[in-house]
Amino acid sequence: MHTRKNQRNLTAEEKRRLVGALLELKRSGQYDEFVRMHDAFYVPDGQNRPRAAHMTPSFFPWHRRYLLEFERALQRIDPDVTVPYWDWTADRAPGASLWADDFLGGTGRFGDRQVMTGPFAYRNGNWRITSRITDGKYLTRDLGRPSDPVHLPTAGEVRRALADPVYDTAPWDSTARTGFRNSIEGWSAGGEERWRNHNRVHRWVGGLMLGATSPNDPVFWLHHAFIDLLWDRWQRAHPRSGYLPRTPPAGSDPQAGRVFALHDPLPPWEVRPAELLDHSRVYRYV
Repeated sequence: MHTRKNQRNLTAEEKRRLVGALLELKRSGQYDEFVRMHDAFYVPDGQNRPRAAHMTPSFFPWHRRYLLEFERALQRIDPDVTVPYWDWTADRAPGASLWADDFLGGTGRFGDRQVMTGPFAYRNGNWRITSRITDGKYLTRDLGRPSDPVHLPTAGEVRRALADPVYDTAPWDSTARTGFRNSIEGWSAGGEERWRNHNRVHRWVGGLMLGATSPNDPVFWLHHAFIDLLWDRWQRAHPRSGYLPRTPPAGSDPQAGRVFALHDPLPPWEVRPAELLDHSRVYRYV
């Protein structure tokens, strides 16, 4: 079993080794395969096909397995590397430790939003964006979107989501009005308030974190490690609650064949949500 730490508690050596493994995974071409996988499984409500990764109850288990596969790829390079988490309710500013030059680098420059600092800056020659032509060739960010400010979610907003004892509710998509899953994933109707929790963090970072190929920015993994930790906290707070739906929607339901019930195999690994409910034998959070 390995340990995932808060990024603010990483030692300089742990940061160096994580960055080194990320750069080597990029050089090998495997990193971009993970980016393309996320792009392929980002299926919005409006598309009449199965939704495994987003706007769906399997948001948490799909990303748990995705993150674990990525972490294992890093560990094949350096067995001591794990994916840290970014608690964005505490580290809320562009000057926070994860944006330092020796770790993820900072925000993008004015104009094209190109990241110019840190190991993932295009000018350093190690991080070329290749997943989609429309993404450009360099990493972009616009932390906090100063021209039209976005604020990271607060601890209070997360507490309200964690207080919901129901995992998810019909219609099992981005329009679900209650339920822990959508409260954290963060879809709702109307203006900037549409973007809550998970979604608002993507918008706060900006740049390439805004689209389906958001794993192009290494901060994606730290963000989703925290999302995974929040699911763990919800499970501990509501031990009698569980993943929903337990059984597939009826054939007459518009969501039939489009969402994954507790025992439905999730692509591309064919692992069931029921097999991803407990991570305690594989990793822990501190």
